[in-house]
Amino acid sequence: MLAMAYIFGTYPLAKAVMAILLLSFFALVLWYTARARKGDELYIRPIAGLAAMEEAIGRATEMGRPVLYVPGIADMDDIQTIASVTILSNVAKTAAQYETRTIVPCCMPLVFPVAEETVKNAYADAGRPEAFDRDDVRFLSQDQFAYTAGVTGIMLRERPAANVFMGAFWAESLILAETGFLAGAIQVAGTANVSQLPFFVAACDYTLIGEELYAASAYLSREPQLLGSLKASDVAKMALGALILLGTLIVNVEPLNGLFESMFGLEGVRDLFRFTAGG
Repeated sequence: MLAMAYIFGTYPLAKAVMAILLLSFFALVLWYTARARKGDELYIRPIAGLAAMEEAIGRATEMGRPVLYVPGIADMDDIQTIASVTILSNVAKTAAQYETRTIVPCCMPLVFPVAEETVKNAYADAGRPEAFDRDDVRFLSQDQFAYTAGVTGIMLRERPAANVFMGAFWAESLILAETGFLAGAIQVAGTANVSQLPFFVAACDYTLIGEELYAASAYLSREPQLLGSLKASDVAKMALGALILLGTLIVNVEPLNGLFESMFGLEGVRDLFRFTAGG
């Protein structure tokens, strides 16, 4: 109570609301992370693209062709690449269990050793370390379109039956996806770059849109920290949505408007909803 009184007494109402929301979010992250570590089952809604990955790998196995995994063209300091590497681990492990090759062309020098170690560990976890081939994880080029040309060359020479594009993509997205489509591969893509999503949606069988890319890494890895952050984010979105709805009601319903003005003062209500609107 003393802490709350200090916050409300020292800062305007908008800053007090921000402080309360941030503290609540941190508490939620810690609580859900603790639950995940204890082994509690945390529900995450199914993502169609993830369910399709095993189907795609199974198709590649039936056809005797490899799986091509493209981790984007950003470096390891990009959160999309980090999420992509987590997904790569699951894809490579499933492919190893099905005795299928996983080809991973890399654009950035730092991504190359990380991807190589990730695939190597995935094959070891699947109980088939001898099946790992270092030549299947390849560094092509740091140049955007030289890399794109290299990947499309792999598609046409190796004829992978499944292409997985996960990470940060820019102008090369349509070239990659269209080449894979013409080669007849089943394709699953995911990126948080909104400008590239239409191309993946048009040319791929399944697409992870925006934050689904980050949710996928938690969904597949089941890491407590990732699950805790994901669940806390979901609750925070619902809380903010409820706050926006409450603000709309207060502004438009006269009795509620008068009640809040009498409780917090006119300026306090304006501060609160200026904060809610991001102003």
